[in-house]
Amino acid sequence: MLASLGIILLCQLIGEAVARGLGLPLPGPVLGLLLLLILLLARDRFTGLAYGPLSKGGVETASKGLLAHLSLLFVPAGVGVVQELDLLASHGIAIVLVLALSVVVTLLATVLTFRLVSRLLKHGDAR
Repeated sequence: MLASLGIILLCQLIGEAVARGLGLPLPGPVLGLLLLLILLLARDRFTGLAYGPLSKGGVETASKGLLAHLSLLFVPAGVGVVQELDLLASHGIAIVLVLALSVVVTLLATVLTFRLVSRLLKHGDAR
């Protein structure tokens, strides 16, 4: 389990190093997750890579353990929000309006994308 957590954290470290080193406008942990995904896909395709923590679902077990305690990772963010309560009080209405507007825009974009893909699939089936 410890070696599997090490692989997950190593992928995150490599992603962070690549993002900072190349100046990419993408968070390092996202690149690390992509690297981990590629590693796991390669493991499934090439059986020679299924060795050590990559074998027998080791990384999957470690990730399930992390997900089981994910709520603990939000404690620092909660503390940060509590420390900025005066800022929230002064700009609270604007924050709520922006959040509501972003939810509406996201829902509209999702609906429009779904309708477009649905039409394209129906059009493709007609051929």
